[in-house]
Amino acid sequence: MAESRNKKRFVVCIRNTGYPASLELRKIYQALTDGEAETHGLVRVIDESGEDYLYPQSFFMAVELPQRVASAVRRAVG
Repeated sequence: MAESRNKKRFVVCIRNTGYPASLELRKIYQALTDGEAETHGLVRVIDESGEDYLYPQSFFMAVELPQRVASAVRRAVG
């Protein structure tokens, strides 16, 4: 399971009800693949704390970044 969680993608926050300190609207976040969470309508996101937590999928929309931008974002956030 740890291997599948290493696969990263990007999502943009479109809702943060109940999590204003953890999620910033319109911000791009890294999301980690978590198949089990997805079956429950959740997405695993690295939030403002720098840790990954589960949030409702409805709070995010997937975004496709150009390869060059995605690489720069990954380097910037670690």
